[in-house]
Amino acid sequence: MTNAAARAEPAAVPAIQAIGIVKDFGFRRVLDGVSLEVPRGSFYTLFGPNGAGKTTLIRILCSVARPTAGRAAVDGRDVRGVERGAVRAGIGLISHRTLVYDHLTGLENLLFFARLYGVPDPRERAGELLRHLDLWPRRDDAAGTYSRGMQQRLAIARALVHDPPVLFLDEPFTGLDPAATRLFSSLLERLRDERRTALMVTHDLAEGLAIGDRWGILSNGRIADSGVSRGMSEPWLADRYFQIVDAAEPVP
Repeated sequence: MTNAAARAEPAAVPAIQAIGIVKDFGFRRVLDGVSLEVPRGSFYTLFGPNGAGKTTLIRILCSVARPTAGRAAVDGRDVRGVERGAVRAGIGLISHRTLVYDHLTGLENLLFFARLYGVPDPRERAGELLRHLDLWPRRDDAAGTYSRGMQQRLAIARALVHDPPVLFLDEPFTGLDPAATRLFSSLLERLRDERRTALMVTHDLAEGLAIGDRWGILSNGRIADSGVSRGMSEPWLADRYFQIVDAAEPVP
């Protein structure tokens, strides 16, 4: 894998920035003034229970959904403005949904996305990623025949095929067995070590704390707490997490 994060960029401009993001669905407010910054080359993990608005935030930052209020930018580009296409071209998304085509082979999937993004030599790039992620022996098999762990590896390859400097990860551990989780974690650690910028949303405290440089807790539509991962103990974070989440639950 090449290191897109090594490209010269102004260090002062955050790779990912959200300022006062509000999102309403009818009369229901899902995000209520969310603000966060992810510096270039860092890995930020955002924790939160189901329904906290994590996926909604990711969709806004990926320019798939529009906020009701507030502003968001990726690499200094407004996700809602005329640079929306450039935002999408510079990001990769890894989700609990693989976003690959089951009826296509692993190689065909990567060739499709590589050509979609205008990758100069799509076959060479696809082969590089398939070998790097130990999928080359199954390159000619339909993706629908892959195990869940293999499908997630193919999803990583799909997200990296155009060598994006910024990655978004939406509950990527969902449905993985322990062995696949361990392998997937090692792949994410490799991406972190390459100094790619990443924002991962998850409710898996152990995995998120181990991989991230910084963490935040999204609850009741807001960032309730945040900090640096280094030196942070998982038991303390678990206690803090449940204090926040339990306090946010409505009283019966």
